[in-house]
Amino acid sequence: MKHYQSERSLYDTTMYYHTCFLKYFLVITCAIISCALYCQQANAECPCKQKNQGVHNMATIQVTSSAFEHEGTIPSKYTCDGEDISPPLAIAGVPGNAKSLALICDDPDAPGGTWVHWVVFNLPATVKSLPEKVDIAVHGAIEGKNSWQKSEYGGPCPPSGTHRYYFKFYALDIATLDLDQKATKEDVLAAMEGHIVVEGQLMGKYSRAQ
Repeated sequence: MKHYQSERSLYDTTMYYHTCFLKYFLVITCAIISCALYCQQANAECPCKQKNQGVHNMATIQVTSSAFEHEGTIPSKYTCDGEDISPPLAIAGVPGNAKSLALICDDPDAPGGTWVHWVVFNLPATVKSLPEKVDIAVHGAIEGKNSWQKSEYGGPCPPSGTHRYYFKFYALDIATLDLDQKATKEDVLAAMEGHIVVEGQLMGKYSRAQ
């Protein structure tokens, strides 16, 4: 008799939790269907879908150069084989709430790891272009240290093969980063964390004559 009551109690407990699960499942399913129907009638996207679209369709800064196309060859004039001056760059699509820009140029194909060629920050968000051989100080901006431990632009100079060079612009919601000319790429990235409104990049390639 006790054995039968124990089995009956176990059965009742199992059925109770099973019923609770089914009720919970039905409530969630009804909520999802109701949300979908509401969105369809209102001709709007569901909140979760909007969030996903925001991640994939986030606006970007358009970065171009009159010297080379995206994924094109960087002229030797802007490398260690030429005048080694910074190339002309144009920036479009910076949102109105941006207060400053930062620029990092690096080479992820360097044999010892990513090589940093240029670090610029505290550039006014109103700047639309940078001429070749730009004097960053004219804009009140600061150049941080590159991988040569120099606070200036250093052009492509790959030891072998074809390397990619990324000119990456970041629009920030703060006017200045509390850094100086000793700042490295890592320092700038850390200071920008949580302040990037939008970003964009231009990639050029270069290989030295053998």
